[in-house]
Amino acid sequence: MKKLVTIIAFIGVLAFGASKSFAQDAADTTKAATEAAPVESTVTEVASSEAAPAEEQSFHQALKDKFIEGGPPFMWPILITFIIGLAIAIERIITLNLATTNTKKLLVQIEDALAKGGVEAAKDVTKNTRGPVASIFTQGLMRSSEGVDMVEKSIVSYGGVEMGRLESGLIWISLCISLGPMLGFFGTVIGMVGAFDAIEAAGDISPQVVAGGMKVALITTVGGLIVGMVLQVLYNYCVSKIDSLVNKMEDASISLIDILVKHKLSK
Repeated sequence: MKKLVTIIAFIGVLAFGASKSFAQDAADTTKAATEAAPVESTVTEVASSEAAPAEEQSFHQALKDKFIEGGPPFMWPILITFIIGLAIAIERIITLNLATTNTKKLLVQIEDALAKGGVEAAKDVTKNTRGPVASIFTQGLMRSSEGVDMVEKSIVSYGGVEMGRLESGLIWISLCISLGPMLGFFGTVIGMVGAFDAIEAAGDISPQVVAGGMKVALITTVGGLIVGMVLQVLYNYCVSKIDSLVNKMEDASISLIDILVKHKLSK
């Protein structure tokens, strides 16, 4: 529940900031159109020192202009899809990185705890360690009195639970990856329809008639593809991180069983 509230709050902040930025830009554009006057500069040093900020501002301005030219009814759904997918991806990346455990160090601590204080001491070590590997070890140690076979079954069963937790949220990132380009293509189709409507109304196929509809079509397509590409990279990172964690869990689980067998034989 806390993760969901955090994601919603993050989306709200980004959406509010974007809407405020576009509203401010629209107001500045209107004011500039009514009050603009030619400005000439005679100092070469001043012009060169202000070249870099002007270039940055022009890029930001161009980005917002393209968003407006693409049409808010088509670009806002694409932006919202990107914000939602990005928020979930960031949450997953943070969670997966926090779930990483130094398994070699943990196994050494468990072995020392078993030798000095038995199973209860080993359980204290795993309970005080963060991550899915430690959680699986805790479940296995809780069944140690029932034999190694029960420990192994418990580890396998709870490993599936932990893997499901690691993969939670990926389906929504995948949805945003598919939905972004689809919304872009939807805007493309609508823009093409508008272009043909303009041709039909004007009875002419000159570039000036079809430029507006074609611009909407191309900008929405670019926006949707950018959303898909960025989220796909983050999705693949999450999948590779999960695979790495699962491999560590499986390897560490085998080592834990070996440690328990060694501990029982040494009694």
